[in-house]
Amino acid sequence: MNVGPVTGPQRQFPSGAKYAEALQHTQLCFQHPELVGARPELTKLGLPRAISGAFASVFSLTSAVSGRRYAIKCFTRNVPDQERRYQAISARLARLNPGELSRPWNLGFEYLTDAISVGPHRYPVLKMEWAEAVTLSSWLDHNHARPSAVDRLAERFEALTRDLDALDIAHGDLQHGNLLVASDDTLRLVDYDGMFVPELAGMSGTERGHRNYQSPMRGNDDFGAELDRFSAWVIFLSLKAIASDPGLWSRLHEPSGEFLLLTEDDFKSPGSSMRLQTLLAHSDRTVSGLADQLRSLAAQPLDVLPPLALALPKQRATATTSATANAPVPPAAGGLPSWMMTGHVSPEAAPPPPQPSDAAPDGFRTRTLLDVAAAGLCPLMVIATVIICVAGFPVSPIEAGMPGFVAVALIVFARSRRAERAELRATLSKLTGELGRLDDPVKAAEKLHKERARFDAGEAKRTAALTKAQAKLTAHYQADLKEAEKRKARKERDLDRQIDGLAEELRKSLAQALTNKQSTYVRDQLGRQLISQSPPPGIGPKLASRLAAAGIRTAADFKGYRPVQNTHYNSTGAVLVLSSGRVVDVNGIGEAKAIALDVWRKRVVASVEARQPTSLGMSERQSIEEDIARRRAQLVAWRKGVEPETEALRVKARKQKEVGLERLNRENSLAGDRARQQRREFAQRATTLQQNSVLHEALSDAVETARLRLRRLSLGCYVRFLYIAR
Repeated sequence: MNVGPVTGPQRQFPSGAKYAEALQHTQLCFQHPELVGARPELTKLGLPRAISGAFASVFSLTSAVSGRRYAIKCFTRNVPDQERRYQAISARLARLNPGELSRPWNLGFEYLTDAISVGPHRYPVLKMEWAEAVTLSSWLDHNHARPSAVDRLAERFEALTRDLDALDIAHGDLQHGNLLVASDDTLRLVDYDGMFVPELAGMSGTERGHRNYQSPMRGNDDFGAELDRFSAWVIFLSLKAIASDPGLWSRLHEPSGEFLLLTEDDFKSPGSSMRLQTLLAHSDRTVSGLADQLRSLAAQPLDVLPPLALALPKQRATATTSATANAPVPPAAGGLPSWMMTGHVSPEAAPPPPQPSDAAPDGFRTRTLLDVAAAGLCPLMVIATVIICVAGFPVSPIEAGMPGFVAVALIVFARSRRAERAELRATLSKLTGELGRLDDPVKAAEKLHKERARFDAGEAKRTAALTKAQAKLTAHYQADLKEAEKRKARKERDLDRQIDGLAEELRKSLAQALTNKQSTYVRDQLGRQLISQSPPPGIGPKLASRLAAAGIRTAADFKGYRPVQNTHYNSTGAVLVLSSGRVVDVNGIGEAKAIALDVWRKRVVASVEARQPTSLGMSERQSIEEDIARRRAQLVAWRKGVEPETEALRVKARKQKEVGLERLNRENSLAGDRARQQRREFAQRATTLQQNSVLHEALSDAVETARLRLRRLSLGCYVRFLYIAR
């Protein structure tokens, strides 16, 4: 059986259909003990089921020996440095210590060379442990409404990225399809084809990863330990956002969409991205903060992106601070929180709230005619009821109790007509209306506090961004100066080397010119030596004529001979070698005559070379020297121009810095004006809030007093007032 090379530019691999055909007989196509006789998963047609990709087909096989299930990747297309890559990845993953990992997220992965036979050749495969799990997006379809579970998964994902970062490993294609969630809600990382391990440092990447998870700055050749950083931020933001607000899954995700919450377009055009703007404006500060960080990272090179683990403590602290800031602030004296009582405009005196009229008594005042009538009639009605009941008149109970009911109704009616109750009800209605028109001071204070906190955070961020931008401009300016100096030194060094090499170039040019002159002279003289005029010994006119017919007239037409074996006559003959390198067989020219011709030519060549010129003429030498002098003058002029060019670059860099600083200062000035205006608005709102707080408290007291007075005008108080005037 032929064993083909593992890799190579001309290597051809079988198609997925050919692999499926071979896998119908695993006892024959495999030699690996775990795979010999393995049972492939079959389609309805009874053929091995294949999951086809860009350069491989994956089959599910269950080992007949161990009963374990494996994913076998069979290659359909050549991948550069395939063997080296997979062997390095396989070896590195095999050395992982489970005790050093946050959780066992890695799967068994083994690269097997010459593992499968397809036709007369054998090919490599990848043997991977089969994961009984679902993809991250499928898991979220069913679990996005469980915030605590999603948040736990986010923490486990962060721990996974921390493991990769600590090991200097990058998966290369972190996305929902390569992150599987097991039944215990733990993660499994699959598809290690594009993985970076330290042993592969210096090589280029073989893929760019899923477009909806990669930075716009990632190039085709990017390959290093930082490959996963942008993808990690994308996935972590999505999980944290869904944990905070499960409704985002249905709002921002599309059914069967190849993304979680954000797509490639959101990273490329964040300003016009509805999805990103939704996350940036989210009320949860952790979500909005992560979204803002991701927006910033999308415009940065991969090698400067921060690992997700380094930014999380700050993010968690921010979330804790946010939770503290969102807690209700207890009001100080006058109903205002204590943080508003210092550093703000002193509150003006609030107008006094309306109070219940002092004329409104705590009880009833002078009796009216209605009161007197009620007081007189009620006892009579009660007596009438008693008489009816005692005398035993033939009436129903309802008719017997009717005078008593009338007495009660009369007292209730008379009480309702009292002016004191009407006054208190009017006052209470007015106070309640005014209290309802005022905002709740505690909620208003919380709202103002949150807005001020957001404003202060934004100002701190703006100030930090200004400092960072200024430092970046300065660093860019210094880098430009440094690059200009390097360019100057490089050009001067190159020009000096060319100027210094002109002397050697002159010597070589003169020598080459002399060689060319001598070669021309020798060829010309050899072309004048006719064989027919001074023939070698044994070469008569007849042979000279045959030689001429074969193209050999002068000593310049041939350059030697070659002996040949004449098998027919069992003798040695000869063929002549023309100047073009072609050989001719001239009738009558045997080895002896060929030797005579060769000796004659060599004698002519020696004679000509003895007479060839040994030096160049003055005009010839002067032409070459003048050309070298022109080049020297040109190089010297170029070298003198290096410094002005460098100075122009310095001026350009300085101008760019000044323009940038001027722009930053102008933007900062405008932002400062807006910030000062916003602070004035906050101060005015704080003053108004304090006034409203005092008014709210006074109105609340007045309402409570009015209600207390109204309760004192009860039915019992009225009956007591009718009969004992108290």
